[in-house]
Amino acid sequence: MTFVCKNRTFYITYSGLSSRRVGTRFLGSIVPIPNPTEFPLENEPILSYKKGSPERKELEKVLDKMASECEEVPLVIGNEEIKSNLCKYQVMPHNHKEKIAKYYWATPDLVKKAINVAVKAQREWEKQPIEKRLEMWLRIADLMATKYRQQLNAATMLGQSKTVIQAEIDSAAELIDFFKMHAYFVKEGLKYQPISPDQQTRNSIRYRGMDGFVAAVSPFNFTAIGGNLSYTPALMGNAVLWKPSDTALLSNWWIFKICREAGVPPGIVNFVPCEGPVFGDTITTSPYLAGINFTGSVPTFNRLWAQVGQNLAKYRNYPKLVGECGGKNYHLVHSSADVESVVNATIKSAFEFNGQKCSACSRMYVPESLWAKVKDGLLALRQKLTIGDVRDFTVYTGAVIDAVAFKRISGYIEYAKKSPKMEIIGGGGYDDSCGYFIEPTIVQTKDPKEKLMTEEIFGPVLTIYVYKDSDLDETVKLVDTSTPYALTGAIFAQDEKWARKALEDLKYTAGNFYINDKSTGSVVGQQPFGGSRMSGTNDKAGGPQYAFRWASPQAIKETFVPLQEYDYPYMRS
Repeated sequence: MTFVCKNRTFYITYSGLSSRRVGTRFLGSIVPIPNPTEFPLENEPILSYKKGSPERKELEKVLDKMASECEEVPLVIGNEEIKSNLCKYQVMPHNHKEKIAKYYWATPDLVKKAINVAVKAQREWEKQPIEKRLEMWLRIADLMATKYRQQLNAATMLGQSKTVIQAEIDSAAELIDFFKMHAYFVKEGLKYQPISPDQQTRNSIRYRGMDGFVAAVSPFNFTAIGGNLSYTPALMGNAVLWKPSDTALLSNWWIFKICREAGVPPGIVNFVPCEGPVFGDTITTSPYLAGINFTGSVPTFNRLWAQVGQNLAKYRNYPKLVGECGGKNYHLVHSSADVESVVNATIKSAFEFNGQKCSACSRMYVPESLWAKVKDGLLALRQKLTIGDVRDFTVYTGAVIDAVAFKRISGYIEYAKKSPKMEIIGGGGYDDSCGYFIEPTIVQTKDPKEKLMTEEIFGPVLTIYVYKDSDLDETVKLVDTSTPYALTGAIFAQDEKWARKALEDLKYTAGNFYINDKSTGSVVGQQPFGGSRMSGTNDKAGGPQYAFRWASPQAIKETFVPLQEYDYPYMRS
């Protein structure tokens, strides 16, 4: 089988039934094992969108069209499009008077209906050979890379207030990579088969979907995460209830439509916008719950986990729980660091997409010996950052996602203004009259355990603690112990000996660790993403094991000769 994409070619080759000879008799196996061979692989290129470029012209046309419409988005359960009485609207965060999507929340009865549809659809879907599913996933990736690239980007820009480059990285490149590379990792993983020590038997592994349904709960901040959380379990033979974020509704709807066009059958992924507690309460009481694939807040994941624990006696299987819950990510600067790298990396990590990344730098530790230069560099660069409507390609960042986020983040800024231990040295302004705009804000604190240094803010607020150079070892311990999170972290140093020591001392502080680079920007297949402690289960989306997390392996032993003895030789000696 060869699958050809526009301007790209993927090769997947599979053999049919395996067979073997025992003595002079030909004995065929009853278990077909995929035998994938060649599959060239590379990350999706990121387009530039320079003035006059073809991709920019196309995107601008799509933006104009999409901004002038309010798309109606139904619930989709199986092959049925449903409109409930719970009507909601998604607005542009940078212009919250403008509606871009009209959608509907599911009631508990509709969630139960989706569960029944998914459970029935799963068994038929699993009968599809894995090579057919892999081919479909590559077709989806190609549609996203070509025909629908700018629709995905435009929906992300308008609905989530991402700039063009932040959208291109997310809703184009990363989303495409999730479909393409998880298919690749599955293909590679299928190469392993257990040891068969003689010609009289054959041992094999096959990967089944899980018995029931998977619930996917996705966040607003990355369009790509929605596609990964819902469709990677589906690739492995599962049926999914996908609860997209209300504030990423339109971009997630485009993912659903593209996958449906590519051939994903009805009922395999059910599109179920819903109020969070209603969705959680309903799925966790179903005996068919097989797994939860989650990205969001710690309190929500804790609630779901507790509900699963309370209902264990009801389930047909122990549900698998995979979660990514954010972080309080750090930049730790050593006295030997290159100041220019520190400044540029920190501004990008802390303020791109308003710090609304699970990996964004939110706390920073700087030695006294470098503080004057680092401070001057940060403030000078911060002054250049522009915020506004993301359709203006000159702005650095747009608005925060909604009124709830605006209130939370501005509350932290007000707290810093009133605290005698903190000083706002840059920014601190905010305005929600038109859009939910908050200035990139830099705070210096005298207390490394103040709540701005320990709590996740999820906004454009960077808090800095200046430490004495002689207190370096104590500062390393502070980095490790100050917060319950362990998602990402970065150290900056030209002193290789210290960097090697820090790599060990900070081993458990981050699932993604960076040396002389910003704490954001993981790439599928290059830096599989995830953290531990209260940052999540560290299952590493974008890595080789992730898709298999959503499979239920079955070990099979086939014997090709009659069993003629019941006892053992030592018993007859």
